[in-house]
Amino acid sequence: MQVRDIMSTNVEAASNRDSLESIASKMNSKNVGSVPIVENGQVVGMITDRDIATRGLSQGAQGNVSQVMSQQVVTISPDASVEEASAKMSQHQVRRLPVVENGQLVGMLALGDLAVQQQSDQSAGSALSGISQNHLR
Repeated sequence: MQVRDIMSTNVEAASNRDSLESIASKMNSKNVGSVPIVENGQVVGMITDRDIATRGLSQGAQGNVSQVMSQQVVTISPDASVEEASAKMSQHQVRRLPVVENGQLVGMLALGDLAVQQQSDQSAGSALSGISQNHLR
């Protein structure tokens, strides 16, 4: 099974010109915990609800998205296997991967997407185990 078979394609993205408040509002309305930061269709960062709570609030309401977002974004191709995605999530300690094709954001793959696929249960468990294991160190 490939990433394209289980990824979300209705991805809400933001720009580094958006306010932290508008991004948080977007997360709330879409019931998501992260939003890719995109410029000209290319992923330049990722911001999570935790980033806003920890880094954003410590900088005040005027926090700059570029200072709050993670800039080292791990992405995956829609043609990658689910097993490769699971291994990448575990290796990089992430629960979400922006899916990029020809340099453009085309979807998002979350650990939950892996878990809902019966064939992928082992992959999701493997990724979660790898992510959780390194957090316990």
